[in-house]
Amino acid sequence: HKPTYDSMRKSLEAMKAHCLNNGVTDISMPRIGCGLDGLDWSKVSAILDQVFEDTDIKITVYSL
Repeated sequence: HKPTYDSMRKSLEAMKAHCLNNGVTDISMPRIGCGLDGLDWSKVSAILDQVFEDTDIKITVYSL
């Protein structure tokens, strides 16, 4: 199934918890959920910012 904005938020919350519990301080990723999955990057980016705003975790997003 394709991701929804709600399932994306839940996945990012789980990623945040994993990072905080395991001392992860840097994440690199592509524009997740976009492309073939069809989500809008500006909305996904906003969710990413909201989820990780209260952490010191550095997120780098790569695009081709």
